[in-house]
Amino acid sequence: MPIHARQVAVLVSLLGLACSLGACAAINTKLADGLGDYVPRWAGGLPPDAPPRPGTAKYDEFMREREKKRLEPAAPPTDPAKSASSELDPVH
Repeated sequence: MPIHARQVAVLVSLLGLACSLGACAAINTKLADGLGDYVPRWAGGLPPDAPPRPGTAKYDEFMREREKKRLEPAAPPTDPAKSASSELDPVH
């Protein structure tokens, strides 16, 4: 079965497409790390209470604050019967 020029052209073009898609994936992973911070919340960006990225000065401060809160003693437990009756309205 002989190989025709048309088959070679199709094969070369498919290989070119496959290589270009692979290059896009490699570039997108690098861009997504930085560009995700600039996407608005309504378009799927980070929520306002998201922690800072590791490796930044704000991240180190965030982790120190988090560790400080973790070491604080817990608040004393409240009686659930007293708090539930004072916060809820009666059902009629």
